[in-house]
Amino acid sequence: MLFQRDKLQEILVALDSVIDRISEFEHKYKTQLNRVHPNYAHSAKNLVHYLALRSFNINIFQDKLEDIGLPMTLESQNNILYGLLNFRTVINSLMNNEIFDEEQAYINNKQVKKILKKNHKALFGKIRNKRKTAILVTQPSEAASHKQFTKSLLKQGMDCARINCAHDDEIIWKQIIDHIKANGKHCKIMMDLGGPKLRTGKMKPGPKVIHIKPKKNTLGQVKEPAKIWLAPYGIRPPKGKEFDVIIPVNKKWLRKTKKGSYIIFRDSRDKKCKIKIDAKEGRGRWGSCSDSAFVTTGTLFNVFVEKKSTSEIHSVQELLPLEEVIFLFEGDLLRLDKKAILGEPTVYDGEGDLKKIAHISCTLPEIFDNVKSEEQVYFNDGKIEGIVRELHSNHLIIEITNAKKKGGKLKADKGINFPNSNLGVSGLTKKDKADLKFVVKHADTVNLSFVNNKQDVEELLNELKKLKAHMGIVLKIETKEGYRNLPGILLKAMENYPIGVMIARGDLAIETGWKNFAIIQEEILQLCDAAHLPDIWATQVLDNLAKKGIPTRAEITDAAMAQRADCVMLNKGPYIEKAVRMLDKVIRKMQRIQKKKITILPKLEFSENF
Repeated sequence: MLFQRDKLQEILVALDSVIDRISEFEHKYKTQLNRVHPNYAHSAKNLVHYLALRSFNINIFQDKLEDIGLPMTLESQNNILYGLLNFRTVINSLMNNEIFDEEQAYINNKQVKKILKKNHKALFGKIRNKRKTAILVTQPSEAASHKQFTKSLLKQGMDCARINCAHDDEIIWKQIIDHIKANGKHCKIMMDLGGPKLRTGKMKPGPKVIHIKPKKNTLGQVKEPAKIWLAPYGIRPPKGKEFDVIIPVNKKWLRKTKKGSYIIFRDSRDKKCKIKIDAKEGRGRWGSCSDSAFVTTGTLFNVFVEKKSTSEIHSVQELLPLEEVIFLFEGDLLRLDKKAILGEPTVYDGEGDLKKIAHISCTLPEIFDNVKSEEQVYFNDGKIEGIVRELHSNHLIIEITNAKKKGGKLKADKGINFPNSNLGVSGLTKKDKADLKFVVKHADTVNLSFVNNKQDVEELLNELKKLKAHMGIVLKIETKEGYRNLPGILLKAMENYPIGVMIARGDLAIETGWKNFAIIQEEILQLCDAAHLPDIWATQVLDNLAKKGIPTRAEITDAAMAQRADCVMLNKGPYIEKAVRMLDKVIRKMQRIQKKKITILPKLEFSENF
């Protein structure tokens, strides 16, 4: 006999145990299952079936199948009971056991495919370019004033547009939405509620100075002058044009300048410097400077309109203060203030001895009641690591344990994470509730940030009821608590239709730890598959390409792997149109050989001359 009977019997016993556990879980979660939206009746059951399956150590079961060479797999999570019942029928057939009609109610794979397609379309709408994976693009503020930019994004392959309520205001949001609707009627609008995001507070204003820095080689020689935009105050460089610094000047004398004009000045160090006028564009001028210089408000410019003309003396207009920066090194101490005290960098005396440690406040003072000594803390997306050494009523003392050798930069409005702390911060903020009134009128979907438990979802559902709104919901999973509570979160959210899940990889990676994150991302994808819910692969996809115009090899691989999700999110950047175009191509090529986690094997083209 090809298959040993005792081995088949072991597999049959294991199968019966799992199917019995499924019945137990259905009974256990009957109340939650009865509450879900009718469109999720089968989906919620399948999620519970998946949880029942995963309550066993399934890899032992998989090993037994592999040992006897039985060509069966548990890769697909979207129809658990149907797959297990088929398994059992096959095993009974191999053992020549009597096969009875199954008593359990189930749906077949064809019906599941219809559910998956329906849920995907309900959340993301019609997908472009024959792709199965949607492309979601975060909208920059400039999208409010540039119709052509929005039109270009849609042309390159954008299916859904994301607007983050943590930035800009209702006027900007409405202008962005109007441009999208004017150019793409099928493009879905998703709006993020900011949520209770813990960030650094404001810093004291720094000096009013502009630092002109030409690019130099390793020998300190100038290889490319600094590109300068000179224009009246508030006139920005044309969209898409790169620049190093902007210097605000008076429009009257600037009008006289042209290509070939130049400016001689002494900077704040009394160093003689020169700016050449290279081109005229609109109301501004493009200049270049090969000198490293510090320009302040009132710096005097000797302006030579013609090469040999008499100079005119003018001054630089009022500059905005530079944002102050705290540089932190391993071993440094940082004071995190409970009150909204303006942050300051470390202060040293004339002999270089420490006089005052750096300090900065945080946006959620309520966290101070829950942080404990020796707990970890991360700043600025994990770039700076520390440990809480002292607890005080109005501040924490944090020792920096890891930062760049040249010092980690900490500014205002940077993320703070306490991955090991139960901060007790959850739910909708006052701003979220105010923003939600706009969202329900203008968006197709609301993205709920920092979902920690089912109570957070219930609060959103209640707010939507008050506003008499029916719309899609995307659950942003970005905390350790949110991941742990995900099954309960999903079942509560499934009372609404449609819903989806965003794997917000930025905060989630920090919260769960770098070494754990890859597994956690995979587990979230599997849970979404089991619940028939569309998932969004988000954060830093083609980030280098969007920001610098050139992709890294690693992020191309990441973009290819993202095809396993139902949607991929791109963040904003100067080259975002290029990033959308690249992602569209990568996804379309990948779907020829990959369908979610299942590998497709088209005919392989290869040389037969071995």
